[in-house]
Amino acid sequence: MKLNTLQNTRTSDNTPHISLICALVFSLSSLGLCAFANGQVLDGPDPAQMEDAPHLGYKAVENGLKIPSDIEMGAPSSVVWTARGNLLVFNRGPNPFMEFDGDGNFLRTWGQKQYVQPHGMRLDPEGNIWTTDVNNHVVRKMNLDGDVLLTIGTPGQAGEPEQGLLNEPTDLTINDAGEIFLLVGHGRGIPQVLKFDANGKLMTKWGGQGTAPGKFDTPHSIVVNPEGLIYVADRQNRRIQIFDNTGTYIKEWAYKGLPCGLHFDTDNTLYMVSGFSGEILRLDENGKAVGAVGQPGKGLGEFGEAHYMTLTPNGNIFIADTVKPALHKYVKL
Repeated sequence: MKLNTLQNTRTSDNTPHISLICALVFSLSSLGLCAFANGQVLDGPDPAQMEDAPHLGYKAVENGLKIPSDIEMGAPSSVVWTARGNLLVFNRGPNPFMEFDGDGNFLRTWGQKQYVQPHGMRLDPEGNIWTTDVNNHVVRKMNLDGDVLLTIGTPGQAGEPEQGLLNEPTDLTINDAGEIFLLVGHGRGIPQVLKFDANGKLMTKWGGQGTAPGKFDTPHSIVVNPEGLIYVADRQNRRIQIFDNTGTYIKEWAYKGLPCGLHFDTDNTLYMVSGFSGEILRLDENGKAVGAVGQPGKGLGEFGEAHYMTLTPNGNIFIADTVKPALHKYVKL
């Protein structure tokens, strides 16, 4: 989601518009309602934007989070399950990080006044936390105590990676060698993949605006598989593109909805959450949806925008919804 910006952005059909209305709405509510101005939020299921797949075998339940009355959670943007066995919610309120134990008990919050617009959050192979602050143009690496270990970009400054700057970073992934693959270009700047070494030094980049193989329109999520292949959710182009770790294009998979968030489970099963169509999809090795659950709406487990997701060790699924806003929980039937 693009929020609180007066920059030119694009709708899913690439029609330019000025999101002044979104800025005004965001300043009033912080609910992520820019999608309503875009005309992308769905009132109910739209078969034209939903995959044909068997039921995933999950049902929605209350998320069970015990949030103290004096602690505010904003629109959840991303969520991870940490090596400590805790649920960490990255949100767009005054308390960007909110941590809960496995029973939903509130543990702590941090990051106050450090973020402009939280977007993506990932864990590296060592369990460190990485975040993207899309409108602040910065990436941070932290340990599980919240201590900042590395910063890529300069807060508040958009620019080119050769200058040490970023332009609207959305998501990132880290391979076993510690190399960082970062997506930039959420609404302005060049949509591309930036590859850094473990110390944050730029190694290479690829992409650009377009629909051809290797080009992007709002690259929104990125993951790496055990073989080192890079999967990019090319959201507005409604596809996942797959590359080797040098940026060589391999193939792509097309979808009806908008691929928003990708997640590999511990058994290397790939999951995708599909934006405004509100689906959680399990994909096979060829990208085919072999399980699906979820839909747009206002009821329990129904979505404004399925943004990013995580799986817990017992198989529960948590999904951050920036538009409703809500943190959804699904459990096995």
